[in-house]
Amino acid sequence: MKIDFAHMEEQALEHFKGGEKVTHAKLVNEQGARIMHGRLEPGASIGLHTHEGSSEVIYVLSGTGKVLYDDGEEALVPGDCHFCPEGHAHSLINNGTEDLIFFAVIPLYA
Repeated sequence: MKIDFAHMEEQALEHFKGGEKVTHAKLVNEQGARIMHGRLEPGASIGLHTHEGSSEVIYVLSGTGKVLYDDGEEALVPGDCHFCPEGHAHSLINNGTEDLIFFAVIPLYA
């Protein structure tokens, strides 16, 4: 199934998961998974949350940022991939000067 993000309307999710500012997202909820093409402006974040019943893979397309992961922190640049397994907590933060563009897949477990 092809997902044409280029022709999807972007949603503005204010304070997503308790984060700062707005998460701009093109979302697909289909067949046991959530798929997101996301954009965080400088200073924006997705709040710290724990994955219960799912995991998440985030792939950075452009911009820079960081992930708070459990008790640590990981810097992210284009081409980096972050994985948050079920039962773990993370937050995505744009601490750079350009938009952080990313692709995320959240498989939902039955």
